[in-house]
Amino acid sequence: MKDKIFEVLQRVGRSFMLPIAILPVAGLLLGVGGSFTNETMIASYGLESILGSGTVLNSLLTVMSKAGSVIFDNLPLIFAVGVAIGMAKKEKEVSALSAVIAFFVMHTAINAMLTISGKVLADGSIAPSVLPGTIADAVGIPSLQMGVFGGIIVGLGVAALHNKFYRIELPSALSFFGGSRFVPIISTVVYLVVGILMFYLWPFIQTGIYSLGKLVTGTGYIGTLAFGIIKRALIPFGLHHVFYLPFWQTAVGGTMEVAGQLVEGGQRIFFAQLADPNTVHFSAEATRYFSGEFIFMIFGLPGAALAMYKCAKPENKKQAKGLLLSASLTSMFTGITEPLEFSFLFVAPMLFAVQVVLAGAAYMIAHIFNIAVGLTFSGGLIDLFLFGILQGNGKTNWLRIIPIGIIYFILYYVIFKFLILKFNLKTPGRGEESEVKLYTKKDVKEQKEKGTATASDQIIDITEGLGGSKNIDSVDSCATRLRITVSDSGKVNEELLKQTGAAGVIVKGTGVQVVYGPKVSLIKTELEEYLESGQVVSNERAEEKEEKEPTVEVSSEIITAPITGDLKPITETPDPTFSEKLMGDGVVIFPDNGEIVAPCDGTISFAFETKHAVGLTSDSGVEILIHAGINTVELNGEGFEMFVNNGDKVKKGQKLITFDLDYVNENATSSAVVMIFTNIDGEKIHVENYGHVNINDNILEIK
Repeated sequence: MKDKIFEVLQRVGRSFMLPIAILPVAGLLLGVGGSFTNETMIASYGLESILGSGTVLNSLLTVMSKAGSVIFDNLPLIFAVGVAIGMAKKEKEVSALSAVIAFFVMHTAINAMLTISGKVLADGSIAPSVLPGTIADAVGIPSLQMGVFGGIIVGLGVAALHNKFYRIELPSALSFFGGSRFVPIISTVVYLVVGILMFYLWPFIQTGIYSLGKLVTGTGYIGTLAFGIIKRALIPFGLHHVFYLPFWQTAVGGTMEVAGQLVEGGQRIFFAQLADPNTVHFSAEATRYFSGEFIFMIFGLPGAALAMYKCAKPENKKQAKGLLLSASLTSMFTGITEPLEFSFLFVAPMLFAVQVVLAGAAYMIAHIFNIAVGLTFSGGLIDLFLFGILQGNGKTNWLRIIPIGIIYFILYYVIFKFLILKFNLKTPGRGEESEVKLYTKKDVKEQKEKGTATASDQIIDITEGLGGSKNIDSVDSCATRLRITVSDSGKVNEELLKQTGAAGVIVKGTGVQVVYGPKVSLIKTELEEYLESGQVVSNERAEEKEEKEPTVEVSSEIITAPITGDLKPITETPDPTFSEKLMGDGVVIFPDNGEIVAPCDGTISFAFETKHAVGLTSDSGVEILIHAGINTVELNGEGFEMFVNNGDKVKKGQKLITFDLDYVNENATSSAVVMIFTNIDGEKIHVENYGHVNINDNILEIK
C-alpha cells in the first residue's frame, strides 16, 4: 500500500512540474516589467526621461508586466491543463483539450447555481450578502473561490477519465465518437455534475482550507522551521512538489488582500504585491515558504562542496573539483540542488540529515529577520537579483541574506569537513571507483572521444537498467530526475543506471526515479524517441546480446505468411536496421493488401500504441516481431487499426493489424512488412520458397 501511494504521489508530483515550469518566465516578465515601471523607483534613480510614462521603454515594460500577470492570474486553468497532460498515459493532447473544456463547464455550472441562488446577480455582480473571498473570477466567469485547487481537481479527474476511456470501443452506429473522441464528451458530462456538487461542497472544503491556513500561519517561526525541514527531507523521494505547492499557491499558505483583491498562497501573494505599485514592503509571512532558500542554496551548499573537495584524496582532487564546482554553480545560479545533494545523499546519509536541519533552519531565520525575497522556481542568484536586489532593500531586506549566508557557508564547511574526516565518509573523491558520481557535459564529451560512451549507448543502458523496454510503462521527468513507472521493479539494475551518469536511483514499488540533474529533459526526450522507434538494440549491442543471451531451443514449428505479397529475404528490406539483421533474422513481405494475421498460435507480448507493429511469443517460445512498413512509427497510428492487446491469446490466422496500403505507400518510406525472430539463431530458420505467397501459406520452418 505504501509503495502504491508513493507511485501515485510521484505521478501527481511530476504532473505539477509542467505548470510550475512556466512560472520562471512569468516571474521574469512581471519582475522586470513591474520594477522598471514603478514610479517611485524611476524617480529615485532619475530615469523619467528613459522610463517615464509615455516613453517607448515604459510601454514595452508595461506589456511585459501584464503578460507576466496574466499567467499568475490564470494559474487554475494552467494547472488544469498541465496536470491532465502530466497524468495522462497516452495521447496527452486529448487530455489537455478535455481539461480546458471541463474547466469551463465546471465553473459555468457553478456560476449558474450561484445565479439561481441569488449570490450572483443578473449583471454578473456579486450580491452584497455574500462573504468577501468566497466568490472570485475564473477566466471571466464569476465562480466559487477555488483557486489552484479547482484546476488540480479538473486535471486529476480528466486524466483519470482519459486513461480509462481513450481506447473505448462503441457500437458501430456510434463508432465515430469512440476512442479518444469520447474523452472530451465524458469529461463534459462528468464536470457538469461536478460543478453542481462543488456549489454545495466547496464552501465546507474552503472553510477547512482557511482553518488549516490559519493554523499553519499561527505557528509562527516554529511552523516555518517544520515546513523547511519537511520539504528538504522529501527531496530524495521527489515528493517535495506535492508538499510545497499548497503553501505556495493556495489558502493553506495564507491569504491577504492586495490591491482590493483577496489573494491565496505565499507565492501568489508575493507576485500580487510585486504587481501592486502601492506595496511598501513585501510580506515576510507570505515569503516564509521560500526566502530561506537563498541562504543555503547560494551560500550553504557551496560550503559543503568546498569541504568535500578539501577531504578528497590527493589523486582524486582534480576530478572532484570539476564535479563539485559544476554542481555548486548549478545550485548558486539556478537553485537546483539535487546534483550536489545527491553527491553525498547515498554515500553519506548523515550529511544529508545535517543538510535537512540546516536548510530547514534557514527558512525560519529568513522569517525571523523579515527577509521577503520572492522566487519563481528556486532560490538561486537569478531569482535573488530579480526579486530581491532589483526590488530594493527597503522592500525585501535582501542585504541581510549576505551576512547570514556567510555564516551558513562557514557552518556547512566546518560541519561537513568534521563529519567526513571523523567518520571516514565516502564523499566524492574518497571512495572506490564505483562511488556515486555526477557527470558533467565535459565528462560525457571526454567519454565520447574515447569511444567508451555515446548518446545512444547511454539511452540503451538506461533502458536495460530499467529492465528493458517492455518493463517501462511510462516515462516522465521533473527538473532533475527521470520519473519512471515500471511493471516489475525487481528487474531494475541500480548499478547500471548509476553508470549512465545518474547521481542516484530511488525505487519505491513500481515508481523509479533516476537523478541526472538539469540535463534530464534531454535524456527523457531521447529515451522516449528510442522506445517509440521500435528499435531494441544497436549493432554493437546486438552482437553483445548474441554472446550473452543464447537462443532458445524449440521443437520444429511451421510459420505461415502473416500477409499476402512477395516474400523475400530480410536483407532486401529497405531499412538497414532490418536488412543488416540488427534486431534478428527473418523475412520481409512486400504486401498486396493491408491485413496482417497471426503466423502461429501464441500470446501477444507487445502491441505498439502506434499500431504499426506487434510482438508475439509462440506457444513453443519463439519471439516474433511483425513490423508493418518502414518509418511508420512517425504516422502515429494514422491509417492503422490494431485488433489485439497485450497479453491476448491468439490463434494462427487471427487478425492482428489492418492498414491503409495506399496511405502507407504515400506517407512512409515503404509498406514492406518485416517478420523477425528475435530469439532464434538465423541458421534454424528454413524458408521453403521465396516468391508470391498468400495469407496463411506455410512459408518457413524453425528447427
